[in-house]
Amino acid sequence: MLQFLQEFFADGSFIPHGHCYLWRPSLVWLHILSDALTALAYYSIPVALVYFVRKRQDLPFKSILVLFGVFIVSCGTTHVLEIWTLWHPTYWLSGSIKAFTAFISVYTAIVLVPIIPQALALPSPAALEAANSQLKLTLKELANTQAQLIQTEKISSLGQLIGCLAHEINNPINFIYGNTTLIKNYTENLLELIEIYQQKYPNVEPEIADVSEKIDLSFIQEELPKILVSITVGVERIRKLVLSLRNFSRLDEAELKLVDLHEGIDSSLLILQNRLRGTVNYPDIKIVKEYGNLPKVECYPRQINQVLINILNHVTENLKKSIHGNQISTINQKSTTKNPRIYISTEIVNSNQIMIKISDNGYGMTDEETQKIFDPFMNTQPTASGTNMGLWISHQIVENYGGQLKCTSIPLQGTEFLLAIPVRINPLNHV
Repeated sequence: MLQFLQEFFADGSFIPHGHCYLWRPSLVWLHILSDALTALAYYSIPVALVYFVRKRQDLPFKSILVLFGVFIVSCGTTHVLEIWTLWHPTYWLSGSIKAFTAFISVYTAIVLVPIIPQALALPSPAALEAANSQLKLTLKELANTQAQLIQTEKISSLGQLIGCLAHEINNPINFIYGNTTLIKNYTENLLELIEIYQQKYPNVEPEIADVSEKIDLSFIQEELPKILVSITVGVERIRKLVLSLRNFSRLDEAELKLVDLHEGIDSSLLILQNRLRGTVNYPDIKIVKEYGNLPKVECYPRQINQVLINILNHVTENLKKSIHGNQISTINQKSTTKNPRIYISTEIVNSNQIMIKISDNGYGMTDEETQKIFDPFMNTQPTASGTNMGLWISHQIVENYGGQLKCTSIPLQGTEFLLAIPVRINPLNHV
């Protein structure tokens, strides 16, 4: 064994490989440089593979990469020995390295055969990119759906609260309103009777005169009818407000109904009445209506009311933002900082479509803001006003009806929303 090892690593009686080249310097250096560079390249490849595998722990088929590394190192070593044998004829060692290289290459090829179908089954970069794009789209849809569910739940809870309040207020208000007429009649009769007594008996007893003077009977006779008129007017306003709240909530209308859209618009305006009133910082926002002769529209009332109030709320915010920045247009004569207006018009487009136009005389929006107006997670309003989620939901509702909701805006001239909805819903469009 010892003799074999000595012969294995010894030069023996062999002639160095350089003799084959007749020790010509140019030929020797050609082989030295070629083999050296080839060996260097072979040795650098496993280093790159090790670095790549360490960075990508999720890579499959790591065993085949190890075999490739061993095979490549063996190939590099054979080229190193080609240089060594130019002067040292250890051909047993060189041949053994080549035999190992041959073995590892054949073994790698055998192992590689069953892996090829698995490798071909891996998705291509284009397929991965398509799957990634689809995943992003799905995540965005999920986020939109979640936000819509939250917003819808808020609107539903608000509708229930408003409906309950309207119902609870409606009964006592109706009682008061029904009795104001009786009180008015009774009071008129009593005042008439007192007047007749005063005419027939001008000289009353001192005690009666003292009481009349104490309670200021003449003042009561003059003011009491006015007070009753004020009470009647106030109760009538409360009744209208309750009716508008009930129209807005529509708790009893979960099915398709024929609805007067003008009622929905008026109810939404009444809900927003407090925001339309002027303050120290903002003047009153005037509403200019131009209602056409619309037929009743088949729809889900609560959804349409939600669309209207979202649009009107956005238009109101636009005006307030314009007033706050002192940017109401002065190009148009109807637009001044002291005269903010919302224009609402309705018209029949054709036999099965109506159009509602809601516009303002505010500063308007840029093209970029207009393009993102229905993006649920964008914010075209002041930070405290939230995102465009309400408008996005409105857009979804209108599209679900088979209609269209568009927004156009011209800087320094205002913003306009165009709401086109069918008079009768096509069952194929509405799900």
